[in-house]
Amino acid sequence: MIRILKTVHGWLGVLVLPWIVMIGLTGLYLNHSSFVLGFLPGGYYDEAKMDDWPDPKPVDEAGALAIAAAVYPGDTFKLSSTDSYHGRDVIAYNGESGKVIVTVASGHYWVKDRYTRKTYAPDGRLIDEKFYWGDLFKQLHKDGFPVGTFGSLLADITAGAMILFGLSGIVMFVTPRIRRRRNRGMHGAVSVSRTSVPRPKRVVLKG
Repeated sequence: MIRILKTVHGWLGVLVLPWIVMIGLTGLYLNHSSFVLGFLPGGYYDEAKMDDWPDPKPVDEAGALAIAAAVYPGDTFKLSSTDSYHGRDVIAYNGESGKVIVTVASGHYWVKDRYTRKTYAPDGRLIDEKFYWGDLFKQLHKDGFPVGTFGSLLADITAGAMILFGLSGIVMFVTPRIRRRRNRGMHGAVSVSRTSVPRPKRVVLKG
């Protein structure tokens, strides 16, 4: 039984090790987000530059929809209720692939999907890009996969494997110690029984 448990324990360790590392790292982020983000790439873009842009291109709903269609060709778009973003009046459209938010005054626009936000100048030039590390870490910690394709299935499998890994480790740790204690008890009982048996008296014959 112990031999089988060792084999199972070893393979479970191989299976859950990447997930244990991932859960540890993402858990560290959840508790110390500023510390973790300090080691990850990312910058700051001064969006006040949009207000003094040398060649602004104001847009209406039709213009914003044209920009969204150029970003995500083939998507079907729905006008969003978002009318303000980062302190600016905007027109936003939701598509299957992401969201496009266009500033009314200057024509700058943001393209947002699940984990990224890209900022574009009115002429379509990329001027900033941000990655939402926090959203990714939360998703990995919750479901064990960057997208929700599998739901919580992978996380559930990993949780079950970790439980079996822990239980098999406990059994392998405890069983030999119980056996050794039992063997010491039996050895002690045998020793006591031997010492309690009286030795035969020595008889000296005279003749």
